[in-house]
Amino acid sequence: MVSMNNVEAVRSALDQALKSDKSVVVLGEDVGVNGGVFRATDGLQKKYGKDRVIDTPLSEEGIVGMAIGLAVTGVKPVAEIQFSGFLPAAFDQIFSHAARIRSRSRGRFTCPMVIRAPAGGGIRALELHCEMPEALFAHIPGIKVVCPSTPYDTKGLLLAAIKDPDPVIFLEPMRIYRAVKQDVPEKEYTIPLGKANVIKEGTDITIITWGSMVKYTLDAVAGLDDVDAEVIDLRTIYPFDTEAIIKSVGKTGRAVVVHEAPKTSGFGAEIVATINEKALDSLDAPVLRVTGYDTALPFARLEMQFIPSKERIIKAINEVMDY
Repeated sequence: MVSMNNVEAVRSALDQALKSDKSVVVLGEDVGVNGGVFRATDGLQKKYGKDRVIDTPLSEEGIVGMAIGLAVTGVKPVAEIQFSGFLPAAFDQIFSHAARIRSRSRGRFTCPMVIRAPAGGGIRALELHCEMPEALFAHIPGIKVVCPSTPYDTKGLLLAAIKDPDPVIFLEPMRIYRAVKQDVPEKEYTIPLGKANVIKEGTDITIITWGSMVKYTLDAVAGLDDVDAEVIDLRTIYPFDTEAIIKSVGKTGRAVVVHEAPKTSGFGAEIVATINEKALDSLDAPVLRVTGYDTALPFARLEMQFIPSKERIIKAINEVMDY
């Protein structure tokens, strides 16, 4: 076991994937010589060469389009988009091609590729650098969406995503890139996509969250003296672990969903709808959402007013408990 933060866990996963599978390549802006904007690929080009860790032009559409072509011909590309706010530039390639290769070819071809993107606010970056766009991509049939919260999960989920036969959007919360350290196995391991993690068991209320919000949700529930909260880290946004959620809500009878993205049509709405469809009789109170607001992510001075805070999470929990 080695103590790692999330950036180091990404690098460890990529290193092991490149080492164990000659069909894996890494590509993106500055991933080679400079080691990536957050240094997640630092040293990999020197170790594996320019043909496998590839510096690309500044073109998100070009990066993703090239990755699709490589994937269809048997390569396993891991494409880095420097910030999640730049993903829309490649949306046509993702929506029209990556997601449809299996369907379009009636299963004769698949598209085994991963698109990594640092995501989320809390680091006071510039406009279009801090979006959390999980709901946009979860709505595209054929795309899997992953958002880890810990170094252990980051490595295991990334290795699983690289092995997956279909395209995976892998969102890496920047706010906790270096804020969390954890003992992580040096050896290769995978965590199944689509499986949530109950990181804190409880009996009174279920809190469902993912990404950077996991850490701050745990901070919030730790300050509750009279509420025994169960916290579920969704880990995979799509396909999400319906069974884990319904089982927990069936036990507690109450639920709150916490996510960083704006509220309207955010992925929390899908979770609430699923609870209503499958566990309505178990509910003792309406399910509440604690989310970002329906605005563009504001600049640095107001950024933390947008992102769900410990106080907002506690307020929602108390409101559901008092219903």
